[in-house]
Amino acid sequence: MNGRILAAEHEGAYALKMVGDVRVSLCSTIDDYLERMFSAPDFDSVVVDLCSAEGIDSTTLGLLARLALRAREQYSFKPVIYSCDAGINRLLQSMAFGKLFDIRHETCDEPDHIAEVPTVAGDEAAVKAKVIEAHRALMDLSEENRQRFEDLMVVLQES
Repeated sequence: MNGRILAAEHEGAYALKMVGDVRVSLCSTIDDYLERMFSAPDFDSVVVDLCSAEGIDSTTLGLLARLALRAREQYSFKPVIYSCDAGINRLLQSMAFGKLFDIRHETCDEPDHIAEVPTVAGDEAAVKAKVIEAHRALMDLSEENRQRFEDLMVVLQES
């Protein structure tokens, strides 16, 4: 299933739901939404629901890492991430997401008024920059991540 991003907001509390196979093609959509969310004057909290995700690539994981780092640095809280799939749970654990998120292996109630986030197309240079930023965030989480992505980063930065 192609990936989709759904979101809802109520009085500064945000919910971000990833559905299907969430890949680099949605990185501009995710990044744009996160920027709008963080710039909202009443921003208070965010939860991420991965229970309907079938797959998540490393760029998406890096964007989620940046989300959690920014929430901690600017707002002093640790976001909650809901993940029900054993494979995605292993992936989150292998990427050291326990440092960034309160990870819950249960379904969460879907918020009222959740809607699909309109797709944002990014030009090639903008997407490449987002991919590099996302992977830098992942690499900073652990030595294993640094080793895992260093060859990719060399290729990305040279191209």
